[in-house]
Amino acid sequence: MILLNLGLFLFSLIILIKFAGYAIKYSSRLAKALHLPEFLVSFFIIAVISVLPEATISIISAFRGEAELGLGTLLGSNVADLTLVFGIVTLFSSGGIQVKSKILNDKFFYLILLLFPLLLGFDGKFSRIDGIILITLGVLFFFRTYMESKRFRKKFNNQKKEPFKKSLFLLILSLAVIIASAYFTVKFAINFSMDAKISEILIGLAIVALGTCLPELIFSIKAVRNNHDELALGDILGTVVADATIILGLVAIISPFTYNPSSIYVTGGAMFLAGIFVITFMKTDKSINKKEGLLLLFFYILFLILEFMVNHLIKF
Repeated sequence: MILLNLGLFLFSLIILIKFAGYAIKYSSRLAKALHLPEFLVSFFIIAVISVLPEATISIISAFRGEAELGLGTLLGSNVADLTLVFGIVTLFSSGGIQVKSKILNDKFFYLILLLFPLLLGFDGKFSRIDGIILITLGVLFFFRTYMESKRFRKKFNNQKKEPFKKSLFLLILSLAVIIASAYFTVKFAINFSMDAKISEILIGLAIVALGTCLPELIFSIKAVRNNHDELALGDILGTVVADATIILGLVAIISPFTYNPSSIYVTGGAMFLAGIFVITFMKTDKSINKKEGLLLLFFYILFLILEFMVNHLIKF
């Protein structure tokens, strides 16, 4: 049964990732048809679609009473986004990721958002009050970013006119498949973790979180290869903020949960440190160069090693 559950889990995850890519594709086409600014599209629309895999997995996990899997998926995917994804995207770029946007001028507010999951979860539990606080912070951040983004007037150029109704239908179909595949991903991940006697939070951190990062990784690589660095930045940063605040808040409201505090110490701490590194690199020379990208990749490897060591000690 262990191999069957593993196979079904991986198959469900692959379907989830594939249709998340389709959702990004068709949502982007809809946004282009509506003539929305490029940064606005990436930070809100594409980032919202990118966050759907981990969001659906986490919310379904909460409804099933397995919120620890959701916690590991959300925070683990954030660490991967800020280190692994940024690092790989930087290596695929021609001269690093250029930071032209002034959206993150107030870096203090962004880092505070990444620190809140660590502060609220320091006692080893997330309550509904914690969830409300996180959602409120996330909504405030996105509202503020939306107001700031009005200064960005760059439009999609040379865009091919796409049938609106066709794109809308395919987007809705992709979202339906995402929700269904997320349900089975959670189901078979839990079954596999029970068969293999592996903690659910570790499954979320090491396997599910890595898989759910693929949509934004693929999209961001395509963006920088086509000299749309703003799209890559908006997608990754928008996804991270949504995961750390709104989605985690929803999980806590649906199903308040407790866990071993060491999980949040390591993962939440790594997410905050990764945020500091990324913001610092972005501020130095208005770009994240290839050397800094390699440092981010090295940080992710260290994070995984530390996470496995901590979970091994907890287990025994």
